[in-house]
Amino acid sequence: MSNHSTLGRPAIEASSSYFRKYIDLVPDGNISDILNAQEETIASYFSNLSQPNWDLSYARGKWTIKQSLLHIIDVERVMAYRALAISRGDATLLPGFDQDLYANVGPVEHRSGASLISEYRTVRKASLSLFQNMTNTDFNRLGVASNEPASPLALAYIIAGHELHHLQIFEEKYAPLFV
Repeated sequence: MSNHSTLGRPAIEASSSYFRKYIDLVPDGNISDILNAQEETIASYFSNLSQPNWDLSYARGKWTIKQSLLHIIDVERVMAYRALAISRGDATLLPGFDQDLYANVGPVEHRSGASLISEYRTVRKASLSLFQNMTNTDFNRLGVASNEPASPLALAYIIAGHELHHLQIFEEKYAPLFV
């Protein structure tokens, strides 16, 4: 594993104010180590759910747990692509994406919880491989995503913080409903 302990946290100007709420949730430390530890936390959390809980929604119009996990996967894929493009010096203005469209169109009814956990692990391993092999220069390149500044380091933190955000929601809103 590459040592990125000298990177520190992303600079304020390396992401939009919208994403700072996710970055701020991430504890201090090596981002690759944090992402690696999260993989086990998420896999364990979801592996312990009973089958009926996967289709729970905490309120009318809110995503099911299956949709929420697929959303975490989709966001990680988008952020990792952005990090790849920016780290390679691609100056393309990277588009935004509609998370609700993705969540509502992403097919989950036929999916088992185990298949979603497996997909999550696959995506996380790919992200880890990408981030672990970046240099500090790669991590700190600036690009534009959703018309806002972005660096690969900020995007790695966004992946981690976005996941922490959803874990809080699962604990606060879904867990009380578990059967």
